[in-house]
Amino acid sequence: MDRVWDHGGAVTVRGVFDDLAHDRRIAYTTVMSTMDNLHRKGWLQRERVGKAFSYWPTMTREEHSARLMHDAFDAGGDSDLVLAFFLKQMDEHDAVRVRDALRRIIDDQEES
Repeated sequence: MDRVWDHGGAVTVRGVFDDLAHDRRIAYTTVMSTMDNLHRKGWLQRERVGKAFSYWPTMTREEHSARLMHDAFDAGGDSDLVLAFFLKQMDEHDAVRVRDALRRIIDDQEES
């Protein structure tokens, strides 16, 4: 998914393959089947362009990260404790970013 997001829009299997081939040996069919699997799972949309498909992500990298965090909270156990443990693990820089984000959300809600 990172390679698709890095393209910043629609990309073909060939485009992802060429990008990956700069870093390591990989079969074109591996990239093709992976992108097809991601399409079937709803992570990628696609449209036929000539003989090939053009793919693009159904969510941004940030939306994906937020979904993973949400899934982690829903994975079981006490979600308040999970959140508290998660926050305790943060360094000061990340804690400041979380506080700033919460302030923006609260301010937006108060303005509504």
